[in-house]
Amino acid sequence: MHNFRELKVWQKSRELVKEIYQITADYPQLEKFNLCSQMQRAAVSVPSTIAEGSGRGSNSDFARFLDMSMGSSHELETQLFVSFDLGYIAQEVLDSFLENLWELQKMISGLIKKLRGKN
Repeated sequence: MHNFRELKVWQKSRELVKEIYQITADYPQLEKFNLCSQMQRAAVSVPSTIAEGSGRGSNSDFARFLDMSMGSSHELETQLFVSFDLGYIAQEVLDSFLENLWELQKMISGLIKKLRGKN
């Protein structure tokens, strides 16, 4: 069992949740229960799934939950591109967030490889 609160990947994912809430605060009202809600759920799912998986009994189980967390991060990445395409966020906002998201994805991937014994 791993203490998720001590994991850098969990800490970084929490930071991204906060950023998503800040970004979506300025979306049009018509998106509050559509795209905003989807983005917020996907963002919250990343650290939540990491935490859930950390409590599992084996590294294999934890790695499986990290795979799901990675899937949520890719879902969020797509929603950011849609947000940009619809003109809800500027290029600079997209680029900055994606840089942080890609760093998180690399961290998740590295932890998955470590748990599965692949270097």
